[in-house]
Amino acid sequence: MKSKTFIFAYQPKSVEALKLLPEADLKDPFGTAALTLLAMLEYDENPEKAIEMLNFLRGPEPLSVFDHQFLKDRLEGKGYIARSYFVGANIENGYKFDEPLMVTIFDLPYSYEHESYVRLFVKSNGADTPREIMLRQKDNQFFLWENMLMSDVRTPAELEPWL
Repeated sequence: MKSKTFIFAYQPKSVEALKLLPEADLKDPFGTAALTLLAMLEYDENPEKAIEMLNFLRGPEPLSVFDHQFLKDRLEGKGYIARSYFVGANIENGYKFDEPLMVTIFDLPYSYEHESYVRLFVKSNGADTPREIMLRQKDNQFFLWENMLMSDVRTPAELEPWL
């Protein structure tokens, strides 16, 4: 099993800012996965900018109308889902992450079962099992193919009426 921890000094707020990061060459599937999480962070504040970043990460196949609606259904008003993947975020602190932003991406023995595809994982601090992200390789770059990082997580303590 291989893992990579990424440390980001800032949260990109646009596709232009995302492209300035060294991982934006998309040559490393772990880096593309980490950038996906950064793009998801922006969704709650500015969905259009987040979609631009996700479309960059998707390469030749942008998000579909269905994908747009799915993002809205899963992430609108739930910025804590994306924040839950970063170091320092937890239920008690409303999933506020430490700065600089830090996230660890890892593979498993079956991550490379299919040629041209890589299945990677990341742990959410609000879920019991790791979440999956699939990347597809084209011309020595890895693009976002399937994003299964948007499943709900435990509700932050401040929003949970039963705590």
